[in-house]
Amino acid sequence: MSKPLSDHDKKKQISVRGLAGVENVADLKQNFNRHLHFTLVKDRNVATKRDYYFALANTVRDHLIGRWIRTQQHYYEKDPKRVYYISLEFYMGRALQNTMVNLALENACDEATYQLGLDMEELQDMEEDAGLGNGGLGRLAACFLDSMASLGLAAYGYGIRYEFGIFNQKIVNGWQVEEADDWLRFGNPWEKARPEYMRPVHFYGRTEHHPDGVKWVDTQVVLALPYDTPIPGYRNNIVNTMRLWSAKAPCDFNLKDFNVGGYIQAVLDRNLAENISRVLYPNDNFFEGKELRLKQEYFVVSATLQDIIRRFKVSKFGSRDVVRTDFSKLPDKVAIQLNDTHPAMAIPELMRVLVDEEKLCWEEAWKICVRTCAYTNHTVLPEALERWPIDLFAHLLPRHLEIVYEINRRHMENVAAKYPGDFDRMRRMSLIEEGGQKKINMAHLCIVGSHAVNGVAQIHSDILKATIFKDFYEMEPKKFQNKTNGITPRRWLVMCNPGLAEVIAERIGENFIRDLDQLRGLVKYINDEAFIRDIAKVKQENKLKFAVHLEEHYKVKINPNSMFDIQVKRIHEYKRQLLNCLHIICYYNRIKKEPNKQWTPRTVMIGGKAAPGYHTAKMIIRMITAIGEVVNNDPVVGDRLKVIFLENYRVTLAEKAIPAADLSQQISTAGTEASGTGNMKFMLNGALTIGTMDGANVEMAEEAGEDNLFIFGMRVDDVDALDRKGYHAHDYYNRLPELKQAIDQIAGGFFSPKQPDLFKEIVNMLMHHDRFKVFADFEDYMKCQDKVNALYKNPKEWTKKVIYNIAGCGKFSSDRTIAQYAREIWGMEPSLEKIPAPDEKP
Repeated sequence: MSKPLSDHDKKKQISVRGLAGVENVADLKQNFNRHLHFTLVKDRNVATKRDYYFALANTVRDHLIGRWIRTQQHYYEKDPKRVYYISLEFYMGRALQNTMVNLALENACDEATYQLGLDMEELQDMEEDAGLGNGGLGRLAACFLDSMASLGLAAYGYGIRYEFGIFNQKIVNGWQVEEADDWLRFGNPWEKARPEYMRPVHFYGRTEHHPDGVKWVDTQVVLALPYDTPIPGYRNNIVNTMRLWSAKAPCDFNLKDFNVGGYIQAVLDRNLAENISRVLYPNDNFFEGKELRLKQEYFVVSATLQDIIRRFKVSKFGSRDVVRTDFSKLPDKVAIQLNDTHPAMAIPELMRVLVDEEKLCWEEAWKICVRTCAYTNHTVLPEALERWPIDLFAHLLPRHLEIVYEINRRHMENVAAKYPGDFDRMRRMSLIEEGGQKKINMAHLCIVGSHAVNGVAQIHSDILKATIFKDFYEMEPKKFQNKTNGITPRRWLVMCNPGLAEVIAERIGENFIRDLDQLRGLVKYINDEAFIRDIAKVKQENKLKFAVHLEEHYKVKINPNSMFDIQVKRIHEYKRQLLNCLHIICYYNRIKKEPNKQWTPRTVMIGGKAAPGYHTAKMIIRMITAIGEVVNNDPVVGDRLKVIFLENYRVTLAEKAIPAADLSQQISTAGTEASGTGNMKFMLNGALTIGTMDGANVEMAEEAGEDNLFIFGMRVDDVDALDRKGYHAHDYYNRLPELKQAIDQIAGGFFSPKQPDLFKEIVNMLMHHDRFKVFADFEDYMKCQDKVNALYKNPKEWTKKVIYNIAGCGKFSSDRTIAQYAREIWGMEPSLEKIPAPDEKP
């Protein structure tokens, strides 16, 4: 027998990691040492691990630069239509390994660091996550950037360079504690400041109406300083740009109205202007109507539109002269995608620029605006919809309020013309909500100002048309589309699960990485003993590796043969982590009742952040940790059940946990989760799903076969019917003894003996005002979990279902999603062509 391969040798074998040519490795080592010396000003005697990370990052970045410059040059010469993806969030995670994968440098870098006596994984661990997002919406934007580059689209991601991203979560005595995420503390090797493209952004002031148009005057100015981050496509030599704006006070800030002795204070007050890009609002699916947030939304939109128009105007023939002045051509050259309503101000701002500054007539400007903009809706939860108070708007953006009123006046005329005398419909469809305090409904503004509106999974798009946007759908049905979300297979398979990628590549080749539909080819191996064995073996290796990670971090001994049962996502009532908790408690009670039975061992892991102001979500975390304290220390249970709260869940932790999962929990109340994308990541990485018919779960069941998922619970129609009938939690509590026992334990302090009424609010919520009907799905969920336990005892049949799932993943590539956006919304054609590398002749 040959001795088992070390991790290092194993990596060298893997074809999908690129070739480690001798020259390549020698070059990398030389450049690494050059950066250590000239960029970091260190030698090997005093360099720290972080220095080595920066040296490696700079070395890898060098390989991006030529491609980046050449890509932008290529766009300049070809003058294609460009798409601008505007988002308040880009949840990027780490860049180093992703860049190595997309540039086929992974093996060469591994070999180079190995020869330099360094550990690649240790270096990668020095990189901070770029945590500029809350969850799904921000991570989707990041996956989309990867796909747009890989499909050769001339695409730009525009957002805010938050100084502080999503908070770091610490668990202290079972409670969530937030810590500022100072991710830029040591510098960011992936960004390049571009002060030459700084743009002024205006706030406050007043409007003056003159015969020759409207002027917005006496404004306060904040400068937007752009930082560019390269976005490499997958092995096609294309590198696109993500441009994030940082707020800077102008030099004369607060000094023009100079008051005696006020100079020091004026300089200190520069912080007020620069606070705009200080921190990401940590709310997921919740609207908080704060002035600073509206400032952020207008800031990104104003700076971005100035950039878009500058780029549109500049001729492609190497001159800086303004040549394009015909704005009727804007929609042929520019597509703007609004990621939710957060960048909705793009619509009135584009109108302001076209009408006030470029002097177009309203009708012409409006046509251009609608043809250019498109809107993606991400949620139907009413508390998440943005409704800005008119008085705040009038104060901060007086000209934009006038424009919104004019948009609404004309919109109301159109509604009245189509539905004469239907005043209730006019009230429902208005951009302005009357009532206590008047508010602007940003979703309505987006629908009226866009040529396309999409939901993010089929069921979600259908719900939009049937409920919250029904009136708009009836008026303009052609506007409404579906674009089911996807994930990038580069990060979420090749990078985070190389073992699985390799096993797949051995059977069907490597092209699935660019064309995920090719995974269908795995179905013919469904009864192939060797393939079944390989898939199971990769999963076991991933579990062992994650178990080591958990034991280092949580000091809990993990049984690697137990089922890894994982629910990771933001903590929210609608995601029903509490339903998961009830199952854990009942399973615990069953083991205690019959300790000698052959129970399927489980390690249940729940992770996710709670918004700092969301009291119930924080109590849910406390309850999970409390259940863990009891279960994990009960000798009767032993290693048959463990409960772990995964602290500080983020992109980098997802990359470790997801490949190790056996069971993925996607258990939101039907009709509440717009799509979900974590569900797709688990499916692609060989976990089985227990879930409701909600979001993209519906399409996952369609693609893999409903028999290959564990589907339970009410469908959307059942939820509606229950709403009409009235949901009475007490009926379930009285009818189901296991449920009653669990609730009584929580209420009686079984899990919080020192504070018996710690969880009384949660019990009260579940019993009296649970919008998400946890008890209504409890019975079916428990039965479904019994099926999961039974199947897990039959590893071969379990793994066959896993293979059906992986084979059904093709649809859930963000490449497919982006190709659909390109063809059906942006009027662009994706391409898998490579452009020449910098060292090749064109």
